Amino acid sequence: MLRALILVALVAALPAVIGCGGTADRPETDATLLLDFEPNAVHAGLYSAVERGYDDAEGVRLRVRAPSSSAQGLKLLLAGRAEFAILDIHDLALARQEGRDVVGVLAIVQRPLAAVLAQPGVARPAALAGRKVGVTGVPSDDAVLSSIVQGDGGDPEAVEKVTIGFNAVAGLVGGRVAGATSFWNVEGVALKRKKPGVKEFRVDRYGAPGYPELVLTTTRRTLDEDPSVVRATTAAIARGYDFTLTDPEYSAQDLIERNRGLERAQVMAELDAVSPVFKDGARRFGELSTARLRQWAAWEARFGITRKPPDVARAFGGPYVSR
Repeated sequence: MLRALILVALVAALPAVIGCGGTADRPETDATLLLDFEPNAVHAGLYSAVERGYDDAEGVRLRVRAPSSSAQGLKLLLAGRAEFAILDIHDLALARQEGRDVVGVLAIVQRPLAAVLAQPGVARPAALAGRKVGVTGVPSDDAVLSSIVQGDGGDPEAVEKVTIGFNAVAGLVGGRVAGATSFWNVEGVALKRKKPGVKEFRVDRYGAPGYPELVLTTTRRTLDEDPSVVRATTAAIARGYDFTLTDPEYSAQDLIERNRGLERAQVMAELDAVSPVFKDGARRFGELSTARLRQWAAWEARFGITRKPPDVARAFGGPYVSR
């Protein structure tokens, strides 16, 4: 009788012993994830996580959706119509400043993607003084431009800013501007193919800290009340990006299969450019280094994106935060 009772107890405890992949820790649910922008190579690991079944293996079925605008991801996340959204880290900071309790749980890249692209004749950022530089109009553009010019010893106030929206490539190819704020992993790659000799001034090479530009974000409520969903999703995505780093050509194909309008040559060129910053010295994909984030928070306030440094301890959470 005693042996039978012990056996029953052991069987009952088995799911908890199995660990991360065990039934006790599997949410077995669907989850919607909104991208930050149109699908491109920086998102390859997300699509590989789905195409390779890493999400199912972790107990969550991910639906990856492209937004109709860059602001849609945050709106749907706050409205409860999506469980996760990829946000630019500056948008995360601004949302929290406005009282939105959204939390970063996974770094998609470990370095800034923001840059100023400039005409071949612009030797250095300080040389943009007195010239027209295109900006999209989003709040972080001014900070990126000021940091880059100031970091090179120039005067940001002497730059003539022109709002051109998300048309950096067209503005530079057409000669409308001497430079433009942009993302080096997408517009930078496209522009170099169209206009060899273009200059690329990355913000973290001119004074900005190495912050993670793109962050997987959820709500504090989801993180606190459904931690298994967060764990499963972050684990699946991390596996997807590990696959991207191991086999970039097949990962690119996973992206293209779900987004048939993408050109393979452009995707591979973008992936070659961005792959080095997926981990960039981090111990594992997705790590959110508290030390790096504190440097970013100070820079965020110094250049006026936020009124004061974001509270890193409240803005980031989950299993990928390194203390």
